[in-house]
Amino acid sequence: MITFILLCMTLCLQACKQSADRKESKQIAIIVSTLNNPWFVVLAESAAKKANEMGYEARIFDSQNNTALEADHFENAIASQFDAILFNCTDADGSIGNVEKAKAAGIPVFCMDREVNSVDAPTTQILSDSYSGCISIGKYFVQQLNKKGKYVELLGLVGDNNTWNRSKGFHSVVDNYPDLVMVAQQSGDFDRNKAMEVLESILQAHPDIDAVFCGNDAMAMGAYQALFVAGKADKVKVFGFDGSADVLTAIKENKIAATGMQHPVLMAETAVQYAGEYFKGKTEFPKKVPVSVELVTKANVNNYL
Repeated sequence: MITFILLCMTLCLQACKQSADRKESKQIAIIVSTLNNPWFVVLAESAAKKANEMGYEARIFDSQNNTALEADHFENAIASQFDAILFNCTDADGSIGNVEKAKAAGIPVFCMDREVNSVDAPTTQILSDSYSGCISIGKYFVQQLNKKGKYVELLGLVGDNNTWNRSKGFHSVVDNYPDLVMVAQQSGDFDRNKAMEVLESILQAHPDIDAVFCGNDAMAMGAYQALFVAGKADKVKVFGFDGSADVLTAIKENKIAATGMQHPVLMAETAVQYAGEYFKGKTEFPKKVPVSVELVTKANVNNYL
């Protein structure tokens, strides 16, 4: 009987120690808009890798571009008492409530790449300078088209600020040239297949376009596919934004004209480092941390490959 009691006490102590060890290891939830886009896979996995290197536990949640699913992930993270949330939102306005719930529960939220339209809800927001990046693309676009021609713009998700920052940066340059005419502007939802379908439809009404400006690289690849099927891939210049591996290869192969190189690994690692500083007691962080975007063309693509 005494032996049995001692065994139970030993097992209980071991269980308590394991529970304490788990509690001491900080847990980070990484909630991203979608894992259907390779760029966001890099963002999420880079954050998880850095978190593990720093001794934290990390779990990735895929919102699948669905605000309701995103809300479920936040409820899960709050109920599971995660210590921090690294967040890539589905909607600049629609995601604010989720961030505010986490804040009310005492969980800091560090936004990566996509911002929410709130200054106070997130602890900080680490964002690509999409506007300036697309100014550079706009200038190169003008040069490549010799200041004249017809073009199409494929927008990203209409609820994402990156969509409009990129579009505004691009148009701040291109709209100064009256002989550059935009014949169509439609959303491709940052999705490769959707962009291909949208451009296929546009080409039926405007078969004589000279260029396509896309709000991200996934749409740029979709646009190229549509042009290839239509036999126009060698006549129409495609411009993207992200710096994804497949587009860098496509630039080298003269399939895509240019892209804007974002730095998902840098944004992800910075978010984890900020979370680590928060765990150590830091409470004051810059509200927005801009990360520069670099123009990638055939002339310099080897530097990035």
